[in-house]
Formats: sequence, C-alpha cells, structure tokens
Amino acid sequence: MDMNRTHRGKWRGAVLAVLLSAGTLTAAAPGAHADGARTETPVKSTSPVTAVTESMVRVKVPLPESAGPRPAACDWLSYLRYRSAAGPAASADADRILIAQPGILEGAGAFDSVARNTVERAAEQGRHIEFWALDRRSNCLEDRTGIASGDQHTAVDYYYRGKQVGGRTFAGFAGNAQLGWMAKLGIEQTVRDQYDLLIAELPSPAQRKQKVLCGGHSLGGVITGYFATADFDGNRATTADAGYNQCAGYFALDTTVSTSLADLSGSIPGDTNLPDIGLGHGVVQAGLDSGVLPRTLSAPVLLNPETMTLLGIAGLGALDDLEGEADLPRYLPPGLNIEATNRFLFAKDTAAFLSGKPAVKDFRLTNGAVLGALLDDNSVPLAFLQTSVGFFDGGPIADKSFPVANGGDQQAGPYGTAYKAIPDRPQGPLYTWRTYDRVGDPDDPGHRSADGTPFTGADEEVTDIRQLARSLAEQPLDFTEQYFPTKLVTDIQLATSPQVKKLVVHPEGLKANPVLTVLAGEGLLAGRVPAELHPVVADGYQHLDVLTAAPVQNNGRPEPVSTSLADFARSPSRP
Repeated sequence: MDMNRTHRGKWRGAVLAVLLSAGTLTAAAPGAHADGARTETPVKSTSPVTAVTESMVRVKVPLPESAGPRPAACDWLSYLRYRSAAGPAASADADRILIAQPGILEGAGAFDSVARNTVERAAEQGRHIEFWALDRRSNCLEDRTGIASGDQHTAVDYYYRGKQVGGRTFAGFAGNAQLGWMAKLGIEQTVRDQYDLLIAELPSPAQRKQKVLCGGHSLGGVITGYFATADFDGNRATTADAGYNQCAGYFALDTTVSTSLADLSGSIPGDTNLPDIGLGHGVVQAGLDSGVLPRTLSAPVLLNPETMTLLGIAGLGALDDLEGEADLPRYLPPGLNIEATNRFLFAKDTAAFLSGKPAVKDFRLTNGAVLGALLDDNSVPLAFLQTSVGFFDGGPIADKSFPVANGGDQQAGPYGTAYKAIPDRPQGPLYTWRTYDRVGDPDDPGHRSADGTPFTGADEEVTDIRQLARSLAEQPLDFTEQYFPTKLVTDIQLATSPQVKKLVVHPEGLKANPVLTVLAGEGLLAGRVPAELHPVVADGYQHLDVLTAAPVQNNGRPEPVSTSLADFARSPSRP
C-alpha cells in the first residue's frame, strides 16, 4: 500500500468533514462585520513549503437587499490566509499584508504557490508577512465536496452521476435563470467587497495604510486600479476612505494596475458568450437583469462549470499517483461539453477534431500526462490557462496543428507562443510526464517540431506539476472560477460610459503609491512590455506561471516573482 496515498486520504477525509460541518465558527475578529460572523478554518497541505501556515477565512458581509434572492453562502466573503508559522497569530501584528485579487475565471486556490513562496522568502529575511488570496463573491456557488473526498471516481460520481458523498448530493451546475443576483456583481460591488473585507479584518485606518499592499493577477490588476481610484463614503472631499489610502503600495502579476483592459489582450477568450458591448451600458444591464443576456462567462469548450470541475479532478489523480496510468478519460460519462473539450485538447488536426478519432480514450496516459495536457503551454491552446510544467514523455510526439498550426504569425494572441504537441501513437506506449526539473536532462529525447524547432527547453519550464496538482485538488477554495460575473467584464469594457466613469472618483490614486509590476516573459504582455513601469520580467514564464512557479528554478536560482514580492513587502518603493 502507498502510505503517502493513505496519509493524504486521511487528511482529505478530515477536510471533507470540516467542509460538511457547521462547527467552524470562531470568535469574531476585532472589527469584523456588525453581526460578528467570522470563521477561520486551518487548511492542511502536503506542500513541501512547511514553514507557512494556511487557513480559510470567511467574513459575513451581506449583499444589499436590492441584489435579490441568493444562496446564504453568497452573503459571505472568503479568502485564503497564508502566514509565517513563526510569525504572529494576529494579522494586525504582521509586518505587511499582501491582498490579491484573482484574474478572470480564477479563484483563490490559484495563488497557493506564490503565496507560500512569498511568505517563506520574507521569513528568511526576518520579516513576517501575510498573503491573502481573495475569492470573488461569485465563488460561493462552487461545491468542493466531490474533490475534497480525495478520490477521482468518487468525485466523478458526485458531480456527474448524482451519487452522494458524506450524505450530500450535488445540486447541479447552476443555469442562467438561477443567477439573477449576479446581474449586480460588477466592478463597483467587487471593489466594495475588498474594502468591506479590509475594514472588517483590519479596523485601524493607519494600519491599513501602513501595512497593506493591494494587487492581483491578470484582471486582478485592473480591479486593483479601480479599487485605488474608488471612493467608499460617497463624499469625494474626504479621502481617508479612498481606495488608495487603504494601501501602502500596489503589485501587478502579469498585468498592470490600471482601469483599462488594453494590457490584457488574450485574457478574455473570444469564443465565450460575452455580450456585444456596442449595445451600450443601459441595454447590457437590462439584458443581464432580465436574463436575456448570460450572467456568467462561459464557452462550450473547457470554460464552463462542468468542464472546469475536471481540472480539480485531474489534479486529484496527479497528486495521488503522478506516474500511474490514468483511467479518468474512460471513467467520465459521455456529454457534449466533455466531448467537445476532449476533442479540442487532443485533436492532432482539424480532421481529428471533426471526426473525434483518435480520441483521448485511445491513448495510454499517466495521471501526470492528463493534467499536463489540460494546462501545459505545449498542449492547451488558450494562453490565459497556460503553465510551464514539463513535457510529454514515453513515446513519439507530433505537432498539434489544431486550432492553429505551429510557427508563423498564427501563434500570436490567444494561443500563446509555445509550439503545441500531442502524443502520436493511439493504443501505443504509456505516455508519461517529464517534470519541469527533468527537461534537458541527459535522458531527455528533446522532441522537436516538424520544422526542427525544439518544443521546449529547461529554461522554459518553471512549474512543478505536483504543486500545480496540490493547488487544484487540496485547496478548500477553487483554483478556477466556475461562475465568473459577465457584468464585471462589461463594466470595465464600458469604462467610458457615465455609469462606470463615476466610479473613478480619485484618478490620482493610480499613482499615489509605489507599484511593483512582475510580467511573465511569455505571458499576455510578451513583446510589448511597458518599459516606463520598470517591470521585473520572469523569462520563460507563461501567464499562470507567475502564480504557480516552483520555489527553485532550473538555473538553481529562487523564482523571481515571490522574491520580488518579498523584497517589495520589505520596503515598497517607486520604480
């Protein structure tokens, strides 16, 4: 018996018991919401970064009644709190607190690696900081019960076959008609949620201004920009409540702190159900209120609650047995979304996509290879979902020419810059996964594209697939965001409309504090780095790598994102 698997199963069972119980209430923190409701639950992890303590915090901050009926869980705000195990227990006593807004279709769990690495780096320098990874309010709709069971088959049965776990039955994936309250979850409510959470957890304005660093990843940089310029008491003449006065500095991870989406080309998929903003703010809002327009962002391939749940389930398999042969593709029940996603990811060319042959079920893959196929930059053709976690191994590899061919100008934009590859022998050998730190080793076959270009190299691989699996499968708050509010994007896209312009009350707030900008060398701003921001550029990194990169890189050096954040936390300064 694999004792590590047994150990993981025991603690995951404990996590599941916690999630299904109502016994997590603790004494309300000073300054918590008026009704005093606050919970903080320890989170167990198998991460090798053991000097960091993690907990899940929930604070009750109800939406206004005008939002309409919603689940009770959606009147709570949640975040993952990371702190030094040797540091103070109270957030108010920390040397600094980094509060991070997630990107589009992203949840708090995505920050697990960078949060742990940053807190540990700072502790090595004698500073005890905290990292708060925020969940947007809409993440309240997600049910982690199946994944928290720690078993792939149990999770699949729970989400797709109606079987119970711990006496609980999955309520199903919510449809547009059930999400009327989300028509109000735009940029105004999002920044208000951050403000309310901050004043609840850190009631002293002086402490917030001295200790808090506000930032985010991808779309989180734009949300931080709106937060910095916002006014929260309705009186622009008073500035103690202004967003920029809640922060000592800002940080941006593969994004910029701004109030524009211009720097985030490729972060919003072009084939989603996002409404035409040419309709105008009033028409769009009326459509969201009535339900004529979709209240959440989704697409039939990968980007919908049903298929995004698969990421966590795939993470379970890789975490339990990275090198074991996967049966997930064959165990999943048939369905349009799952079939379309499998074809999109495993089609060698257009003919294979249209015919569905060979299918992913026709290949022998390890659990690691399944997860790598879903998120590695040499496999998934969606730039904002890409990490650099290694490469396929164990058999012949071919170019993946669908949806675009390798090489040439077609590689720009939403598909990223990495050449795409796919296993080339259905019913053949067991395809394994070469982890990031084994790429370039003497036994690496060094697969090349048909045009002679190497698919990857040691300097282009930065994330440990095992840690990625932990972030997907161990966290009580999702890595992904299954129900992303359409209004949050349409508000920002309609930033010149009177309804949205009024939110930028203090435009000077964008430059009121020092800013740290860290960009992925192969990320969304690749080839158009804003030099005036003096950014730190993480060479070889993809968009998600700034969150998921391993503590030590293949060059033997500490990864630069957490190193830069820890340095910035020690002494924020202007570039």
